[in-house]
Amino acid sequence: MEAIKCKTQELSAAMRPDMWNWSAAKKNEADMQKTAEVRGALNAIRGLIPAPSGKPKAVVTHSSGNHGQALAYAAKLEGIPAYIVVPQTAPNCKKLAIQAYGASIVYSEQSDEARENVTKRIMEETEGIMVHPNQEPAVMAGQGTIAMEVLNQVPLVDALVVPVGGGGMVAGIAITVKALRPNVKVYAAEPLNADDCYQSKLKGELTPNPYPPETIADGVKSSIGLNTWPVIRDLVDDVFTVTEDEIKYATQLVWERMKLLIEPTAGVGVAAVLSQHFQTISPEVKNICIVLSGGNVDLTSVTWLKQAERPAPYQSVFV
Repeated sequence: MEAIKCKTQELSAAMRPDMWNWSAAKKNEADMQKTAEVRGALNAIRGLIPAPSGKPKAVVTHSSGNHGQALAYAAKLEGIPAYIVVPQTAPNCKKLAIQAYGASIVYSEQSDEARENVTKRIMEETEGIMVHPNQEPAVMAGQGTIAMEVLNQVPLVDALVVPVGGGGMVAGIAITVKALRPNVKVYAAEPLNADDCYQSKLKGELTPNPYPPETIADGVKSSIGLNTWPVIRDLVDDVFTVTEDEIKYATQLVWERMKLLIEPTAGVGVAAVLSQHFQTISPEVKNICIVLSGGNVDLTSVTWLKQAERPAPYQSVFV
């Protein structure tokens, strides 16, 4: 925890002003955007610098785009070449952003296995070091600093809702929250079409998605892994799943009402809080922080807006 405390100030100072976006809603909820992946990547990169052999020849990762952008940015800050393995199906805006930060893109098929195989090949070719997008402890610790700032800036918070794919962000946040404020709830949110975290909690054992999931929330298509599962199992209070229509509706709602450009992956947490299932939690949980993880939207291909079905109005939900 002392390491996470130190990283909060260090990583916050390293980020550009345009990477921050805080806003508050009328129901004493708070949301955070654009900083999660950068925190993890910066922490991991800076942990590599003091190595006796000097800077690594390169850093390599696989990513649907969010962690890839963060690692590209962090590597550029430290003058280290970065190679990002990206699924061919990733949004163009994420690919362009990765390249804009100076990283090289290598394409792969969508499955976790395909990504890992291509990543291993690139590591061998470049003699680079792997910075895993969600199973690297330094990435988890960096993302855990989000919780430090939430607890400091919103002291009356009762719960945090965090989208979950590979689980690095929710694991880092859960470790921090339960160490400092064990009474604060940590909830994971994921698409029903990619519900490996929910299934793992239900069965009490790691249960990866059996095949690449089809969901508009491309940033959480990965399954939780060996390093994140024990933390999620022991420290995450519950997992909420949401449908594709709920994700679309929540994302559009944030665009229209909060004037924030979030991607559907970030909309997963909002959809969870708006869901009927979430209304069954304890009435003592009033002040909720939703972590909005990702603001990458390819506006030229937002065809799903016309396809989204708006759910019936929910009672007692204000944004």
